[in-house]
Amino acid sequence: MTPEGSHVMECFIHVPARAAFSAEKMKKVGLVDTPNLFCDVYCFTPGQAQTPHTHAVGDKLYYVLSGHGVARVGDEERDVGPGDLVCAPAGVEHGLHNPREERLVVLVVMAPKPG
Repeated sequence: MTPEGSHVMECFIHVPARAAFSAEKMKKVGLVDTPNLFCDVYCFTPGQAQTPHTHAVGDKLYYVLSGHGVARVGDEERDVGPGDLVCAPAGVEHGLHNPREERLVVLVVMAPKPG
C-alpha cells in the first residue's frame, strides 16, 4: 500500500508465469483489480468448466492464450483456440469449458467491474 492507503498496481505482468491449475476445479488467478475493471487468467485442466452465468453489469472478454475449448455466449457455442477473442455482453449468459485432453489458459477482462 502507498502512504495514502491505496493499493499499488503491478503494471507489468508476464501472464504465462502466473498460470496455475487445480485438480478440483477451474482456477482463477487475479492479475489486475481496479475500481473500473478486473483482469484474471482462467486455467482449466481437461474436463473442467466455468458454469454458465450472467452479469447484470459488465461486459466480459475471454482471450485464449493456449489450449482449446468451447465458449458459449447466449445460445451460440463455438470452438476456440489461441488468438480467439470472445465477448460476452452484460445480461447474456456465457461460459467456457475444456473438453480436450490439454490444458486451457484464457485471459479474462471485465469492465465495468460488477459491484
